[in-house]
Amino acid sequence: MNLGQKLKDLRKVKNLTQEELAERTDLTKGYISQIESSHASPSLDKFLIILEVLGTEPSDFFKQEAEMKVLYPKEQQITYDEYDDGYLLNWLVNQSNEFEMEPLLITLRAYASYKQFAPSDSETFIYCLKGCVKLDLGEHEYYADPGDALYFKANQMHCLSNPSDQASQALIVVTASYL
Repeated sequence: MNLGQKLKDLRKVKNLTQEELAERTDLTKGYISQIESSHASPSLDKFLIILEVLGTEPSDFFKQEAEMKVLYPKEQQITYDEYDDGYLLNWLVNQSNEFEMEPLLITLRAYASYKQFAPSDSETFIYCLKGCVKLDLGEHEYYADPGDALYFKANQMHCLSNPSDQASQALIVVTASYL
């Protein structure tokens, strides 16, 4: 573990400059720079002061992060076959409801609709891949054909449906999972 780099990354996450961190810790900007570039090591008490200003507990700072998973092979994706109800859901990233974004591939049978959703803080992106999809958003209706995208704040009642006599498919990505 590179202590200096980890402190630098944490400082940047907290949107602090070296100068601001120095002022809040009664250290010099040059000393903060030396710590971050691994040219100096702070004493334990100075290190704890820096962590306190950065709003981090020592146990959290030294916790090793699990390696981030990047690839989600097709065989690990989860499919919910609700085709009798008019739709098929393919969760592209298993456990995605634990992340900031949640991608979903939905296939809608002819004239079928997916659930009616209550307002939420989520932002939603829908990309029509096949057929036609209709979004009822509050009092408005939006129609998307293949290649069209819908992007909206989900702060109104909304529902996705297929208004055509052919199956449709769309990629949906939401924040603040509500699917």
